[in-house]
Amino acid sequence: MNPEITTPPPKQSKSWIWLILLLIVAGGAVYFYRGGTQATAKGPDTAKKSGKGGGAVPVVAALTHRGDMPVYLTGLGSITAFNTVTVRARVDGEIMKIYFTEGQFVKQGDPLIEIDPRPYQVMLEQAEAGLAGHQAQLANAKVDLQRYTNLLEQDAVPKQQFDTQAALVNQIQSTIKADQAAIDNAKLQLVYAHITAEVTGRIGLRLVDQGNIVHANDPNGLATITQVQPIAGIFNIDQANLPQVLAKIKSGQMLPVYAIDKDMKTKLATGRLLTIDNQVDPSSGTVKFKAQFDNEDLNLFPNQFMNGRLLIDTKHNAVIVPTAAIQRSPQSTYVYVAKDDNTVEVRDIKVGITEGDNASVESGLEAGERVVIDGIDKLQQGSKVTVRMAGPPARG
Repeated sequence: MNPEITTPPPKQSKSWIWLILLLIVAGGAVYFYRGGTQATAKGPDTAKKSGKGGGAVPVVAALTHRGDMPVYLTGLGSITAFNTVTVRARVDGEIMKIYFTEGQFVKQGDPLIEIDPRPYQVMLEQAEAGLAGHQAQLANAKVDLQRYTNLLEQDAVPKQQFDTQAALVNQIQSTIKADQAAIDNAKLQLVYAHITAEVTGRIGLRLVDQGNIVHANDPNGLATITQVQPIAGIFNIDQANLPQVLAKIKSGQMLPVYAIDKDMKTKLATGRLLTIDNQVDPSSGTVKFKAQFDNEDLNLFPNQFMNGRLLIDTKHNAVIVPTAAIQRSPQSTYVYVAKDDNTVEVRDIKVGITEGDNASVESGLEAGERVVIDGIDKLQQGSKVTVRMAGPPARG
């Protein structure tokens, strides 16, 4: 009898098990990802509103105060020397001596350069010798003329001989005048051989060394002297401000001018407005203003860049607020005011003059109020705050 043949059951594939496991892992990842994203998304919102509903927001505040607010007109400009002189040779010759050092301060009349004076000394001696000879001839001619005058009265000589002698005297006198002019010219050349400073100021780098031959018609000079005490500053101001400035000048007021560096941070010098140009630059619509600075500390150099700041007015008893507290939106300009109950209020203001880190407020604030200057990004109307006061306010 044949044994019963049993067919084994088909083996179940393990791929289903792996598929189920993968689905479980993917579902868990999606769950945790969504939960984390929602928590992250809620974080800034919660933090932003925590000041109103939860913990207080730490902020830094400053007190508004009353003070004087200066009104400035500012323009780009440069420093200019009142006088610039190029030292040149006025005679030909060899440079025998240089008396100055580069960058030295010289006074008007100080010796600078000596050109070989010997050729001009010889010219002077020759002219003086010629003068002496002609003076002797003139003396003799005058004696003869006097003799002919006496003889002419006695009809002892012809009139023509007398006239000839008188003409000779006149001729010698003319020659003596020419000799005197030659002497004066030689003396002048000797003066020119000793070059002196024409103005008081600072001398620059020398362009010719000792031992070189120079000529009166050389295109380049020997050195340059610039007057630096006092010194001028020229800067441009918008023509719209002219009436206000002219009114101050006509009333006799002296308007201060400050030279500020290019970063608008450091004051280089203090001076006064000297004059205004007589025309408007049509390309820029500005007018040139010229100021004078004593430059006692020598901070200013010719052609140095500067920002000219003209003090045109001072607004007294203005409410002053730090510019860091001022916020702007498309609808208004506002600040956050920290109230006594440690909440903040959004206050619309009207800003007047801004100067440095301070600004004047024409409406919306009173002196003594606390305005938030740090931590503003976490605030909204009614937020609770913990206030730390900044240092004392800078006075206008």
